[in-house]
Amino acid sequence: MQTVNIHEAKTHLSRLIDKAAKGEAFIIAKAGKPMVKVVPIDEADMPKKRRIGFMKGEISVPDDFDTMMADEIEEMFYGGELLPE
Repeated sequence: MQTVNIHEAKTHLSRLIDKAAKGEAFIIAKAGKPMVKVVPIDEADMPKKRRIGFMKGEISVPDDFDTMMADEIEEMFYGGELLPE
């Protein structure tokens, strides 16, 4: 595994990243002391992108969706019928 010092890593960062992305990990050292290891990210570790419309045809929204359960909700907020005083 290749070891590069910080100055070399800054100078050749693009080249080093390209190599790491192809599977060639490397170590960055400071004054000869290894500090970090750069490795490629596995596809499995990357979050999956959300796809819009991936459930099209699987779910149906009723026509009365905006007013569904309106009576029950109103009763929860205001209670049942008012009792005469």
